[in-house]
Formats: sequence, C-alpha cells, structure tokens
Amino acid sequence: MNDSEMQYTPNKNLIWLLLRPWILFPRVIYILLTILFFVLRLLFQGASKNKKVQKDLSKYLFNVITDLGPCYIKLGQALSTRPDLVRQDWLTELTNLQDNLPPFEHKIALKIVEKELGSSVNILFDEFPNKPIASASLGQVYKAKINNNYYVAVKVQRPNLEFIIKRDVVILKLLANFLAPFLPLNIGVGIGEIIDEFGKALFEEINYEQEAINAQRFAKLFRNNPQVIIPKVEKSLSSKKVITTSWIEGVKLKDRNEIEQNRLIPSSFIRTGVISGLQQLFEHGYFHADPHPGNMFALRGGDEKNGNIAYVDFGMMDSISDFDRLTLIKAIVHLFNNEFLLLAKDFQKLGFLSEDQDLELLVNPLKEVLGDSLGKEVGNFNFKEITDKFSKLMYSYPFRVPSRFALIIRAVVSQEGLALRLDPEFKIVRIAYPYIARKLLTDNSDEIVDILLEVIFDKNGRIQIDKVESLLNILFKDSVDINADLIPVANASLKLFVSEKGSEVRKNLLLSLIKNDKIELKDAEKLFSLLKETFSPVKIAKNAVKKIITPV
Repeated sequence: MNDSEMQYTPNKNLIWLLLRPWILFPRVIYILLTILFFVLRLLFQGASKNKKVQKDLSKYLFNVITDLGPCYIKLGQALSTRPDLVRQDWLTELTNLQDNLPPFEHKIALKIVEKELGSSVNILFDEFPNKPIASASLGQVYKAKINNNYYVAVKVQRPNLEFIIKRDVVILKLLANFLAPFLPLNIGVGIGEIIDEFGKALFEEINYEQEAINAQRFAKLFRNNPQVIIPKVEKSLSSKKVITTSWIEGVKLKDRNEIEQNRLIPSSFIRTGVISGLQQLFEHGYFHADPHPGNMFALRGGDEKNGNIAYVDFGMMDSISDFDRLTLIKAIVHLFNNEFLLLAKDFQKLGFLSEDQDLELLVNPLKEVLGDSLGKEVGNFNFKEITDKFSKLMYSYPFRVPSRFALIIRAVVSQEGLALRLDPEFKIVRIAYPYIARKLLTDNSDEIVDILLEVIFDKNGRIQIDKVESLLNILFKDSVDINADLIPVANASLKLFVSEKGSEVRKNLLLSLIKNDKIELKDAEKLFSLLKETFSPVKIAKNAVKKIITPV
C-alpha cells in the first residue's frame, strides 16, 4: 500500500464507493437493518428493570458495535467513557470495546509481522507469545521480550483496515448528511466536515509509522514532567502495520476498585490526567485525541496529590493553532468573570458563530447554560443536562461546530468521562480553573501577559480589584499545598513586574493612579491590601509548618 492510499480524501473516496454499488448498497442495507433491529429490541426491552434482560441487551449492543466494525467501535469507545450518559450495566460491557475485542487469527498476525519487519518473530524476538494480551479496534497487542528480559508491546494491525475504514466513513457521512435535517440538533454545515475529520484521524491512526513519530513528539513535550510517562518506540521493530514500544506495567484507568486494590489513590491520577490534558491544549498545542481508560495507565511512584500516569496508543493525535489556543484561554477567563458577551465574541472568533450574528441575543442564553458551571462539582455537574441545554441553544441560534474542534471535543469529553468514572465526587473545576489562573499569573509570554492585563485593568485603565481577587481565590481557595502555588506565583509576578515585558503593567498601574488630573490611591490601596493578605510571609510560614506537622 503506497502513501496516497493511507490518506483520507473525501471526494475521491466517495467517487470510489459510488462506482462500486455492489459494495455500497449491501453495506448500507446491512447497517440500517442492524440498527433497526437494535432499536426495536431497545423499544421493547429498554425500560425493563430485570437485570438479566439489561445484561443481555448490553451484550447485544456490544455485538452490534463490534460486528459493524472499526468506525462504529470508535464511536462506542467514546460512549464507554460516559457513565453520566450510559447505564452502568451497559457501561461495563461497552468498556470491553477499549481493549477486549475479539482478536483476529494469530497466524495472520505472525504473517503481518514477518512481511512488515522482514523476519519471523522467532528471529526478531527472544520470546513471542502465542496469543495477544489485548485486542482493540485497529490492532492487537502482544507482550514480547527482547534483549534479555526487556519487555515490549508489539501492536499488529488488523488486516484489510484501509478498505473497511474508507468504505464505512463514506457511508457514515452519507447517512449523517441524509439524517441531519431530522435530528433535533443544529450543528450548521459542520456534520459532513466533522465526519471528514474523523475519517482523516482514522487513516492517520492506521499508519503506525506516523504513530511512532507522534509518540516521540509527545514524549519530547513531557520529557521534564516526571508524572507523565511515554513508552519508548523501538524503531527497528516498527513499520506501517507493526509498532513496538517499551512495555508499560501499570493499572488501566478504568476501574476505581482495581486502582484502590493496588493501594493507589484514584483522585491523584485524575489530577495528573486533567492537568496533562490542559497542558496539551493550552501549552503544547498538541494533544492526545483518544484518552480513554484503555489508553492510560496508573503507575506507582507518585504521591497523594499527583499520581504517575502513562499514555499509550498515539495514533489519534491533533494540533491546535496558537490563535485557537489563546482564544480558548480568553473564553475561560471570560467564563471566570461571568462576561457572557465577551464569551459570545470568543465563540464567534473560534467559528462557532457567524460574523453577522447579533451577540447581544446570546448573553442571557449563555448565562442560563453556563452561568452556574463554576460552582458545580464533577459529581453534581450533570453533563447530560448541560448538553441538552446546549443542544437547544444550538438549535435555536446559529451555532455550528467547526470541524477542527471535533477531536478537541472528543478529547475533553473522554477526559471528563474518565474523571467521572474513577471518582464521581472529584471536583474537576478545582483543577481546571486554578490551572488557567496559575498560567495567567506565571506565564510571561506576550500573549498571556495581554490576557492578564485584560483581567487586571478595565477599558479605562482602572484596576479591577474584584477580578484580581477572584483570580487569586480560584487559585488558592482549594489548594492542597498553598505554598506550592503561592511562592511560584509571587516569584513570577515579581519577575514580570520588573522585566521589560512588565512595562505595560507598570504603565497601566501608574495611569490607574491618575484620575481627573489627580492622584487617586484608593484602588492602589485595595490592591496592595489584597496582595499583602495573599502573600503574607506569616501566612506562608504557617502553611509551611502545617505541611511539616501534618502526617501524609
């Protein structure tokens, strides 16, 4: 297979399938009938309170999804991360879609390895098992041994994937475009584009040479972060259909009980996972788009606050532009401050709203949907309620989902689903919001300084004490170790103030003292009082002592 065949080209693929009606029509009929039979069974048995009936129904759903193939398995995997949207008994079965699918024949896997790597497994490896240890949508994984007890994970791709994915993505797009007008959700012109993004990501995912490059790039981004571990790629044992990496020995982030049985703390891994996800989006601009529990492991060696996690499977990765990254940070800041008109403008800049949309009309609807989200915990944050409200908002107003956000949304939804699955009481806002606050207060890049200035000063140059106080409260209110946040923020703020970049801050502070040709110290006094209270040496000393005497 040449490189051109490994690329997703929507129009070319559509023509290819339309010219093969003997492939198109039987497959469409089969998909529609399969879905119809499941819907009919769901109508008759879905409301049953009989556990056996529900268990049989969940198994039937699992079989339907696996039978339909990789494209539908990927959709099912997304559902398997959402305990707030899927019944618990169904969720248990859907979790098997992550890494417990029926494997393909071992003999075929051996032939693929030999063809791709040029030798038999007996020559290439010291030990190679006679069955896979895990089997997923696109490949199956073997735990092999090389170089005297060095264990590696060997992922071998399922046969004929490029044909199956090309066929099914085209059909999925045709069906989605046909059904879109009948769905109670307005996503503008984006549904076909979103499926194209999905198809593009799948084609990239079945190119294991690209996955190896992705893994190495991801590892480089986190090389200075001891909490995030990335397996090492063994280049000499990798190709387009086989990828070999160092073996990760850990507990998959899908079962709270299993994590606790290994004497590990679930919330510590959620914290590391959420923070690493935020870093990917808002610092690196390059992110893992498929962070479901089957692709993440809890490792030993962390502490009660920050657990060590490992990512695997780097086939579905994506980038976010600097413009989108900074606009998203601004949007979160505007959400902090309940500035819904500015939030609507952010949506417009990101392409969720047209340029001619009257944004004033969206202020109250946005406030109704997102206004109280800051105060909610993950356990109480009803994702379905929020998405239902947002669906109505998107149906009533000309919102649309830009295709470039398809994988970002998938990653965020999967990450939140992982947190909900491991610890429904975990307060995700206590990680996400302080992270942004800390970034604003410690990142001295020109772009972040500009955003910080928007928070500190209003359009007339006056100090916005309430917003500065809100920013500090978000950062320190629920901090496990206040000094770990206070000291870096104090150091970064001082460095910024005396640096060349801080000239804008100094200038605005001086201008804020002059009102109507008079020196006005009221705002400055309030700011000084707030900073004195926040960064009090006595407070820092007390917290240091408390940290020392409090047993872990």
